[in-house]
Amino acid sequence: MHYTKKYINFINGRYASEGIRITAGIIAPSLVMNAFDMLPTGLIMSFGALCVSVADTPGAAKHRINGMLATSFLVAILSVMTHYVAANNILLGILLTLAGFIFSMLAVYGIRSAAVGIAALLMIVLSLQSPPHGKDIWIHAIYTLAGGTWFMLYSLVLYRLRPYKFIQQVLGDYIQDVAVYLRSRGALYAANPDYDKIHESLMQQQISAEAHQNLLSDLLFNTRRIVKESTHTGRVLIKIYLDVAELFESVMTTYQDYGVMHRQFDETGILEDYRRIILSLSDEMEEIGLAIKSGIDSQPLVATTTLIEKARARFEQLRLSHMKDEKVEEFVSLGRILRNLQDMNERLTILHRYTTYEVELKKNDANVKIYERFAESISLRPSLFFSNLNFNSNIFRHALRMALALLAGYIVSLFFKVDMGYWILLTIVVILKPAYSLSKQRNYDRLIGTAAGIAIGMLILFVIKNDNVLLGLMLFFMAGSYTFMRTNYFMSVLLMTPYLLIFFHLLYPYNLKDLMIDRLLDTAIGSVIAFIASLFLVPAWESSSIRTLMIKMIEANDKYYSLVAGSFCSAGPFNVDQIKIARKETMVALANLSDAFTRMLSEPRRFRQGIKNIHKFVVLTHNLTSHLATLSYFLQAKQNLFRSADLLPVTQQTRLHFHNSIKLLNEEEGELVKPDNSHLRKVNDGLSILVEKRKAEVALGDLETPTKKVMVDSKSVIDQFNYIFSDAAAVTKISSDYNKEMDEKQQRSFLKNPFEILNV
Repeated sequence: MHYTKKYINFINGRYASEGIRITAGIIAPSLVMNAFDMLPTGLIMSFGALCVSVADTPGAAKHRINGMLATSFLVAILSVMTHYVAANNILLGILLTLAGFIFSMLAVYGIRSAAVGIAALLMIVLSLQSPPHGKDIWIHAIYTLAGGTWFMLYSLVLYRLRPYKFIQQVLGDYIQDVAVYLRSRGALYAANPDYDKIHESLMQQQISAEAHQNLLSDLLFNTRRIVKESTHTGRVLIKIYLDVAELFESVMTTYQDYGVMHRQFDETGILEDYRRIILSLSDEMEEIGLAIKSGIDSQPLVATTTLIEKARARFEQLRLSHMKDEKVEEFVSLGRILRNLQDMNERLTILHRYTTYEVELKKNDANVKIYERFAESISLRPSLFFSNLNFNSNIFRHALRMALALLAGYIVSLFFKVDMGYWILLTIVVILKPAYSLSKQRNYDRLIGTAAGIAIGMLILFVIKNDNVLLGLMLFFMAGSYTFMRTNYFMSVLLMTPYLLIFFHLLYPYNLKDLMIDRLLDTAIGSVIAFIASLFLVPAWESSSIRTLMIKMIEANDKYYSLVAGSFCSAGPFNVDQIKIARKETMVALANLSDAFTRMLSEPRRFRQGIKNIHKFVVLTHNLTSHLATLSYFLQAKQNLFRSADLLPVTQQTRLHFHNSIKLLNEEEGELVKPDNSHLRKVNDGLSILVEKRKAEVALGDLETPTKKVMVDSKSVIDQFNYIFSDAAAVTKISSDYNKEMDEKQQRSFLKNPFEILNV
């Protein structure tokens, strides 16, 4: 994407809008009250707005209202409690410890509840800055509630004024994620591709695309106005979402045996033609995403159609000049890729038309109901909270870690009489995360960002003396900080520090030097405490839970495969809804596993047991999922009518590999039942007879015969059954190797320290 379009994309994106929206919502009470010479009151209201803004996470309007309303009352109550116990060090220490544990445990109810918990902890910590006394405590709480209520109403009014804007921004991000994923697929067609690097990139991009798809499901199908009302814009957005979701699935079906294809066709140049088409298609998708974000129309690229026509002509030429009988099978794959690219181009042409919103659409309740089931359901039952009160729960471990870290931070601030010690606690709250890798990265970002931000702030205050200019810069840094809050924590801290320095300079111009020293010292102390807590206080290493995620991945693949493969065994109807739900569950399992593996790479070396086998497992299951998606695509493709009862025993034996892998990872006793591959050989033998017949026809110059259609359909499907059987066997082998490696390391560890097994 050209740098000017990157700028337009950023300006029209949800993060820039969110940064400006949050900044305006927080600063407005202070500006209004300052006009009436009541700046201290305005600051209290802004603190309330700040806390509620934390809980205003993306999602359906009804969930946002509930989250912000609960936060508004919660922070007001906590404000009163904190101010009453602030005079007693023991009571305040108890409050910090209990609050740190309870509000961190809210993460069991999901991201929004976790944000409410963080907002509650922020209010407790910020209330320590200058606690009021007597009746002022209640006045302070009322103003805090007013500020929180203001932000909630402000946020909802903006939503009512532009109800579709946020959805359009997320939808644009989703389309651009799919475009980047497709572009990475294109690298597989370049000469000498780095397969490992490409697969790593594909996994990360798939996780990002799935995250946006989940958010869109929540926004679209949990929003009554969009689903129930017959608004044209709402129907178009839902249609775009459904089409892009199907397009994403079809992109995943482009998997081939790239090594064989490069050996056979590199010299012909057709693979380079395919790569250029893919790059052009990804450019079109980026344009569509940008158009949806910015509210403009997009037009199909003439270059894409030209490239496809050129590739089709080259393919037909190759069929006449290079398709000898020994290359028949490779030409089947080559033709299938070209058909997929043509299909993608047709889908994108339709999406271009949707960006105009000048299309006639009918409600398609069947498709909507399928994706409605993907929307996140929220359960607030108390039993979920109490069932996580054990060391097997990572959230429980994090909550305990947060409680102890806050207590330690408070004791340090008392013992060393650190000025503005509340900043130590604030640093702990924002840095300490459930995963060690996230805490480690945030620790680094906050320390370096704070130091660099202080340098920038000092330079600005040294050069600029005009308060109006400083106020404008403060708002700029504030908006920038909130813009990058969810995407780049380092940039957020880097911009937040000068904004706070300017803010306190405008309030207390004579205490700037002390403020900077206190800020840097408190940040350093809080970072050290957070680092020690994440490393030593009941840490939850990914190695302790990765095995469970591997099992869930295999179970999801097994379920997905059984539905899809089973449908090829008979000519009867199949359940599309069940298949799409199974695919969704598989993608969620793959995203969870990939995320855990990525976090594991940032953990200390001694806790990365079995990392090489886990890496092989993740890459292999990603390939396996692609083959399953391809098989599902063929099942639903009306032009592919291949079905065979001979595939039933193949399906059963393949699933036996999955069951063996689960048994190995569960460390169950007993012999494994070795799958019988004779059934697969029988199917392949039947296919070979068909291929030989087709080769004989090609040798005679008969390129278009009834045999061609039958062979292309059957080979397309049977190839995927072969790939899946092979990958399933490889998963079993890797699971066995992983078990052996872990057993050997455990034995060595026990011999080195016989009492280590007793550690919690």
